[in-house]
Amino acid sequence: MAKKESFEIVLRELEEAVARLESGELSLEESLTCFERGVKSAASCQKLLKAVEFRVEQLLKDQDGKLHEEPLDGG
Repeated sequence: MAKKESFEIVLRELEEAVARLESGELSLEESLTCFERGVKSAASCQKLLKAVEFRVEQLLKDQDGKLHEEPLDGG
């Protein structure tokens, strides 16, 4: 069974890919490989954020299934 990646880990991988690319020290082939990993990490981040957004929406629905807003401070 594959280990589920956390948002923080995937985001860190994306940040590391960006830093490596920005360093300018990679060969063209290394840059392409790093870019591919970064694109995959970005897609994973988006997928994880969408899942969290869906869960939050489900928690904020009232009995009629309509979303209602609540202040972040809970007040």
